Amino acid sequence: MAENGAFEKRREGVPCWVDAQLSDVEAGKRFYGELFGWTFQDAETEEEAAAGESVRACLDGEPVAALVRKTDGRMPTVWSVYFRTPDAAALTARIRAGGGQVVTPPHPVGDLGSAALAADPDGAVFGLWQPGRRTGFGRRGEPGAFAWAELYTRDTEAANAFYGDLFHDALFGPDASPDFGRARVSDVFPAEMPPHFLVHFLVEDVAAGLAAVARLGGRVRVPPFEASYGRVAVVSDGQGASFALLQR
Repeated sequence: MAENGAFEKRREGVPCWVDAQLSDVEAGKRFYGELFGWTFQDAETEEEAAAGESVRACLDGEPVAALVRKTDGRMPTVWSVYFRTPDAAALTARIRAGGGQVVTPPHPVGDLGSAALAADPDGAVFGLWQPGRRTGFGRRGEPGAFAWAELYTRDTEAANAFYGDLFHDALFGPDASPDFGRARVSDVFPAEMPPHFLVHFLVEDVAAGLAAVARLGGRVRVPPFEASYGRVAVVSDGQGASFALLQR
């Protein structure tokens, strides 16, 4: 994950990191470097390599994402979101109790922290990160950085109940300012699309972002539409990893 103390005190359930699983990390660097102005740092330690970081993406020198080289071609080419937790083992127990599944149990990543992968009762996969030396995004909520995670699910009421139990304060607390929403798959995608999380990156101009995506070899998956949290377009990079551009 990433390192910066600015978000260390954020509550359980706040998105704190994103990564993309790619077959060709060098191609990913060219695509995202041009699109978002990211620079990249190769994994420098065994712990970083164990965390899956082939390269860490930075914006103005601060970490914002990781591009991960797939070790198995059968793995999906996807962007994943990680939610912060002070206790990954306790949280995975609550996930199971709530009807979810643990895909990868919590495991330490040197002194960086602990990671896990889980799936909600509808099958949407998400990550957990228990901070150690790495705490989360160095930058967020600004152009070129993470701004929102939307869960597309078949049952928003069930999703609100499941995630509300897991992350109540972050989502529904009295001074919560969540950057994680829930919507029906069929609101944006074909009804047969599996439930999934969609990572959103902030841009100053969606139209300009779409032109850049096309120029760089990506594709527009869903043309711009208005959501409660801004103007959104769903795109994919040249390797098929989908994400959203968000203009506010």
